[in-house]
Amino acid sequence: MHFKLILAFVEDRSTQAVLDAARKAGATGSTVINQARGEGVEKTKTFFGLTLETQRDVILLLVEEHLSRHILETIAQAGGFRDRPGSGIAFQVDVEDAVGIDHQFRKLAQLVEEEL
Repeated sequence: MHFKLILAFVEDRSTQAVLDAARKAGATGSTVINQARGEGVEKTKTFFGLTLETQRDVILLLVEEHLSRHILETIAQAGGFRDRPGSGIAFQVDVEDAVGIDHQFRKLAQLVEEEL
């Protein structure tokens, strides 16, 4: 079984919706890193020297490669990435090896069989 790591950078108000959508799309777990900061094409606005930006959360999802594109598209929709500039981004990278997921292997194997 091969895996992809999906990294999603989302507005903190969208985190739970993205997590729920990822689980419905086949993700079996996630890790959330709170209070990340980022900057896009447009510079963030300031008010008397204070930056006016929303906090971001980083969501890490280790998913089976056959499910990865569907999960990626699903979380993009849930987070409104195409609707509002600056609402978030997500991408996937190949994972060469992973340990500590033996307890999820049976669930992943069943999901992949259903998808194929």
